[in-house]
Amino acid sequence: MTQASSPLPSPSVQMCTRTVMDGSDPDISFDADGICNYWHEYRDFAASLPSAEDRKARLDRLIADVRADGRGKPYDCVIGLSGGVDSSYVTWLAREWDLRPLIVHFDNGWNNELAVRNIENICKKLGFELNTFVMDWEEFRDLQRAYFKASVVDLEVPTDHMIMGALYRLAAKHKLKYILSGVNQATEWLMPPTWIYAKYDLVNLKNIHKKFGERPLKKLPALGVWQRAWYQLVRGVHSEPVLDLVDYDKAAAKELLIRELDWVDYGGKHYESLFTRFYQGYILPHKFGVDKRKAHLSNLILSGQMTREEALRELQQPTYDEVLQERDKAYVRKKLGFTESEFEAVLTLPNQRHEIYGTDRGQRDLYFRIVGTLGRALRAVGLKR
Repeated sequence: MTQASSPLPSPSVQMCTRTVMDGSDPDISFDADGICNYWHEYRDFAASLPSAEDRKARLDRLIADVRADGRGKPYDCVIGLSGGVDSSYVTWLAREWDLRPLIVHFDNGWNNELAVRNIENICKKLGFELNTFVMDWEEFRDLQRAYFKASVVDLEVPTDHMIMGALYRLAAKHKLKYILSGVNQATEWLMPPTWIYAKYDLVNLKNIHKKFGERPLKKLPALGVWQRAWYQLVRGVHSEPVLDLVDYDKAAAKELLIRELDWVDYGGKHYESLFTRFYQGYILPHKFGVDKRKAHLSNLILSGQMTREEALRELQQPTYDEVLQERDKAYVRKKLGFTESEFEAVLTLPNQRHEIYGTDRGQRDLYFRIVGTLGRALRAVGLKR
């Protein structure tokens, strides 16, 4: 594959006149003024958001509930800390709110050294104990290799699935009901469906591994339909996107983290992971024709945190240093156990849709039928009383 820097789209690819989304997203559409569907959809979404007063009230209730649930326990909530901006800021907020979180870092073998230092600085300066969930590397590597061989777009499913599986597992183990998440609408509302896949589709994950994996997965912190139902409905564990309840400005959050916690910027969104840096900065543009920066930057435009002109200038730059891209390529290939020819072969396989390997839709449909039946039965009993 040739080296490329992710330039602006060619004139033949239409770009939205308000965001930087373009025709590389097969589902995008434009109105007569060249404005994409995401701009209009975001306007409707923003209009439906709760008021600042309502969000403040919800946040106050959540903090009170977290404190009440943690009474008499060593911790009152769980936070997954990657060293990136979002999770680091959530951790800062937890100290501001006088909470006692169980801080968990998920180690899947791809830690960026900067992110590790960020995590250590944050925990030290905020007085939190760091707990690390170490994934069995041989199993995890085998699962990642299977995803490469499956030639599907979302190579981050193994990591994202297991991170949340680990957080739910630890929350249940410590009898905690609240996971404070860094997921947020301000910077993550927009992401084309064809650029990602459902992170919790355990059927899809297991089928991909069954077809292409070479060793059994015995230690997977699974989080499919039934596992999530158990954790949420029986154990009462919920993930709370707390950044949606505050005025989250990413640039201001970075400045605060740098000033107060000696946090160091690592580059692109989610580049705290070396694998993610290579995946988003090299594999997606080269193999799938996807530059996720277009969605990330468009999110900031939509939420008023960046101008379109600033985003266009950002897109003129390489996804990250091209010499480092080649270095990462050799490192990732070697760490995953591919020869040079094997790695080139999997990177040039025809792209496949996740759905061809099966989905959990049948399980989800059954789950919602069960929940609906139980809900109707409970309402009927209540009416009779």
